[in-house]
Amino acid sequence: MRKTTDNGNSQYDDQGTGPVVVLIHGFAENAGLWDIQQAYLKDRFRVITPDLPGAGNVPLTTPLTIESMADYVYTILLAENVDKATIIGHSMGGYVALALTEKYPQLVQGLGLFHSTATADTEEKKEARRKSIRMIQQYGAETFVRQTLPNMFSPVFKTAQPDRTDAYVQMGMQCTDAAMIAYYEAMMQRPDRTGILKNTTIPVLFIIGKDDAAIPTDIILPQITLPRVSSIHIFDEVGHMGMWEIYETANLILQQFVEFCQL
Repeated sequence: MRKTTDNGNSQYDDQGTGPVVVLIHGFAENAGLWDIQQAYLKDRFRVITPDLPGAGNVPLTTPLTIESMADYVYTILLAENVDKATIIGHSMGGYVALALTEKYPQLVQGLGLFHSTATADTEEKKEARRKSIRMIQQYGAETFVRQTLPNMFSPVFKTAQPDRTDAYVQMGMQCTDAAMIAYYEAMMQRPDRTGILKNTTIPVLFIIGKDDAAIPTDIILPQITLPRVSSIHIFDEVGHMGMWEIYETANLILQQFVEFCQL
């Protein structure tokens, strides 16, 4: 069911009943990223998939930060009287999930980093983001999206599934220039949150693709031993989009992780 909060500034899908799992999309995405997962998980859990500010029909709020997006998700959960949830985020959504865990630890039963990282941007990464911002400003979001987003998939998937690759590009085209730039700036400003992984007592899920150009394995592998309880899944020939590239496996991993978080 598509819902909005009373002020109309939040939008999200809310399906199923039972333990709550929140799936947070990433950069240049929207809640539709998780359609396959929501359709599978809703028979077992209550699945909430928000559109972040600037995504879908949600107004872009300023200043936009990773922390403000965490507050945005928390406001949705308050409106739905949710006091416990497993929070899983893809890429930038993982940064939001980490901030949510830091700010509202009493809420979070489990934390999922789906092709994401707790480290802050390196200077090299920040410069790459600035270069992307300049490209968006000069050529527009459509040119940027067509050039960049196909690289989120593994070479094998891009060749075998051109229609799915194009569907992801089409999703990216729904994101405005202003929203993309705001997301980049928010990501550059975020702090290192590896301390959350070190100190948390909740289970932490890591989904890692060996062909992930956005979150390379050498960035994420040192983090997987930080939590007390980790669920670690590393895949060959998977890029940054495991929820599409290996969706059946991803569905099962998410189901098992959410079930484990209820123990």
